[in-house]
Amino acid sequence: MGRVTVKHATASVFLFACDDNTWRIGLIRHPRLGKWMLPGGHVEPDENPAEAALREVAEETGLAARLMPGPGPDEPDGANEPSVIAPWWIVEQHAPGERREPQPHIHVDHLYLALAETSAPAPGAELPFTWYAADELATVDMFADTRVRAAYLFDRIDVFAQTASSDRVAG
Repeated sequence: MGRVTVKHATASVFLFACDDNTWRIGLIRHPRLGKWMLPGGHVEPDENPAEAALREVAEETGLAARLMPGPGPDEPDGANEPSVIAPWWIVEQHAPGERREPQPHIHVDHLYLALAETSAPAPGAELPFTWYAADELATVDMFADTRVRAAYLFDRIDVFAQTASSDRVAG
């Protein structure tokens, strides 16, 4: 029997803010991989992916954010159990070995969309953080899949932000 590949639950956030009528996405500079990436990280044992997404944004960028639930049905009438905010996508990404897991492994990444409460620089950020406009994405040193998904969201962010009702947006 072959070696079982270890999978880790992670959560990452497409973090947007609108400043001067221009939407921007916030990216962190990953210290080990050297690329501009979405804020995010491992889901801890005491949290769900949505909670991890918000925690990682706060830790890595110093900013507060509101998650926008991913596409899906509304809650059915009579449902009593609280739902976890749905991600926009869940993807599997091959990850190189690291301190926590020295062997190559897979991140099962819950990709969220969120709006930052402000685009002002945050003094408490753990990592280098920068805002990028849609027309800058082509020149940013980032993973191709992140660029494709960010472009998709940039094309629709006005509609998503306008249609997010206060009872469906969490943070």
